[in-house]
Amino acid sequence: MSEQKQLRWAVLGTGVIANQMAQALQSMGRTLDAVGNRTYEKAAAFAEKYGVRKVYGDYHQMFSDPNIDIIYLTTPHNTHMAYLEQALSQGKHVLCEKSITLNSGELDRAVKLAQDHGVVLAEAMTIYHMPLYRTLRQRVASGELGRVNLIQLNFGSFKDYDMKNRFFSRQLAGGAMLDIGVYALSLARLFLESNPNEVSSFVRKAPTGVDESAVLSMSNREGQLVSAALSLHSKQPKRAVISCEKGYIEIMEYPRADEAVIVNAETGAAETVRAGRAADALAYELEDMEQAVRGGGDMLLPYTKDVMALMTALRREWGVVYPEEEV
Repeated sequence: MSEQKQLRWAVLGTGVIANQMAQALQSMGRTLDAVGNRTYEKAAAFAEKYGVRKVYGDYHQMFSDPNIDIIYLTTPHNTHMAYLEQALSQGKHVLCEKSITLNSGELDRAVKLAQDHGVVLAEAMTIYHMPLYRTLRQRVASGELGRVNLIQLNFGSFKDYDMKNRFFSRQLAGGAMLDIGVYALSLARLFLESNPNEVSSFVRKAPTGVDESAVLSMSNREGQLVSAALSLHSKQPKRAVISCEKGYIEIMEYPRADEAVIVNAETGAAETVRAGRAADALAYELEDMEQAVRGGGDMLLPYTKDVMALMTALRREWGVVYPEEEV
């Protein structure tokens, strides 16, 4: 049997995630094939650091490069749609940083493009690819914990009130929902039977008009409840509690978790469950993406669409609108 052809990756951007992506490929015994950036000098320095084979003089060239199979978009999320349109329409598979688009309308257009051109589109949501969550979902599906009734989520960091910072900049699609809320809602969706159809919320806005902090309460058709507290100006633990009939699961640092505690409601016994490594979070994403491109993996795009629908509806209710969304 012949060996599978090695898929060739390009990355757009040279920031923190791009560095982690290059390191993840190295951990897999691979080398990134190409890099592009708006500033050529940064792309060249990145290529030298990681032994990248090709640096684009014009980063747009990666979208039509016949020697590239998959593009990882690591740029700010208000730039994603323009790049998705170029990449997908040229037949490139795309793994895109969260949030994958600004709103559901953009995502629907991107999904249609991917379908029309027969390529894989996926959001780089670590939660969907960490081995721990596969293990926990299997435990829940086994029935040993009973039905999931309530999910509680916290995610908060303290960012100084610098209105030019991307976290609070309306021009850069800042705000807690698209930056950190996407993690909380993605985790909730992973353990819910269906997407919430009833949502209430309170929001506090930054002086720029973007959402600085929010508290959400949600319910789906099955009566499962979700509560989430998000903030870019108040420190909180990244903590999730999945409450079931016969026990609960507690997860700390949940975006890249490799450990959880399951507590038996009857006996109080606590079991620590470990799977995977937090340090390998991006490697799991890249491996799953390659499996999906080869036809054997699931990047959970329907969940991505469900989460985007929630975030779009909430921002519309709050009146948080970005320049790209104005008509």
